[in-house]
Amino acid sequence: MSSLFTIESKVHDESRQGEAYSPIIESQANFKKLFYVESYGCAMNFADSEVVASILQSNGYGATKNCEEADLILLNTCSIREKAEATVRKRLTEFRKLKKLNPGILVGVLGCMAERLKEKFLQEESLVDLVVGPDAYRTLPNLIEEAETGQKAVNVLLNRDETYADISPIRLNSNGVNAFVSIMRGCNNMCSFCVVPFTRGRERSRDANSIIEECKNLFTDGFKEVTLLGQNVDSYHWEPFNNDSKEEAVTFAALLEKVALISPLLRVRFSTSHPKDITDEVLHTIARHENICNYIHLPVQSGSSRILQLMNRTYSREWYIAKVNRIREIIPGCGLSTDMITGFCTETDEDHELSMSLMEYCKYDLAYMYFYSERPGTLAARRFKDDVTEDIKKKRLQEMVDLHRIHSLQSMQRDIGKTCKVLVEGVSKKSADELQGRSDHNKVVVFPKSNFEKGDYVMVKINSCTAGTLIGTAVSE
Repeated sequence: MSSLFTIESKVHDESRQGEAYSPIIESQANFKKLFYVESYGCAMNFADSEVVASILQSNGYGATKNCEEADLILLNTCSIREKAEATVRKRLTEFRKLKKLNPGILVGVLGCMAERLKEKFLQEESLVDLVVGPDAYRTLPNLIEEAETGQKAVNVLLNRDETYADISPIRLNSNGVNAFVSIMRGCNNMCSFCVVPFTRGRERSRDANSIIEECKNLFTDGFKEVTLLGQNVDSYHWEPFNNDSKEEAVTFAALLEKVALISPLLRVRFSTSHPKDITDEVLHTIARHENICNYIHLPVQSGSSRILQLMNRTYSREWYIAKVNRIREIIPGCGLSTDMITGFCTETDEDHELSMSLMEYCKYDLAYMYFYSERPGTLAARRFKDDVTEDIKKKRLQEMVDLHRIHSLQSMQRDIGKTCKVLVEGVSKKSADELQGRSDHNKVVVFPKSNFEKGDYVMVKINSCTAGTLIGTAVSE
């Protein structure tokens, strides 16, 4: 991946592929100092890095893709799984070696891991200079000044009001076609396995007008797709601060429609939905607008009602299945993806089989599957014993992955012979003579380049497939 920034991540999002592009990033020659950032974890972290880049650029820092020439190195971190934290620690150790060669370099940790492990970072004197939580990015310039004096600079305070609504993000690693737009921060759900409520705080929705304005500006700048982001987008609810205002409260369904109405040429996606909160109003809004993609990420986490109760997911297996049925009733053929965890506390073979049978029922187009990793400070860590061995967790995970591979291939094969509308995102990774993009259902499609260009909408007839890619040829509408 060619870019102005190096980004390491497990985010499964094709919009991150392609050559570097950002109409907002300025030349390095305009800045006296340079910064380098790596982001890990969810799409929200990528969106946060774009906010950080904007703040730094406004305060005299330019971007570099080479950490060795940077004056400031930042890692935007994730605490969802132990592996992500281990990866960040390894990178910090590597940067410590770089600091020995150039003592003037500042190294900072941002995001969820910064908030959760602030005490440990402060105790390890030579590892980091700055520790900045998700709600404290505005204070970065002052924290940098403090760190330059040799002091540890820390701000991990949570803020019930911060949404960064007035900051125009700089599009890192953008292909100029797809962009993330954060619509809310935090989470109120308190799932027992999750650290997000503790690291990102309570839910607060961003000003709807600022969201619409950002999406309009992106479309004007040539972007053709926006993904509205939040830990639980269906909880979005914004009310004008001025009680005398004639503006009405905006729900997520209303926000979706407002963004879709910017232009029929602007595709709209969103992530993530909590099953308990996605409404018929949202589903009917998707069905009503051709440019809102027929694709929903609906994390289930387990197929066992008993385990779901321990996870504090607030729905049962039967309730979730009814929601999937409702989605497919209102939006026939809607693409569906999920998250699944194997080996949660007390999970039995029977519980695992219930998860497998749910996978068989839903036949997800895409699934993100993990074995349970206990996170210190979560409700599960305090209440339950992590009593499933790692070997069993991994065995169950492999069984789930193997089953999903079958479903994924079947999903691809069902599209053979169909014609789908593809938004071109760039040149195929395997051949300069081919283009790649995504369908309405979020499937990667590859086809001969011909005279088409990045950002075009192309009708493509699907002729064949692999487990992860549809292969076709362009056809006239």
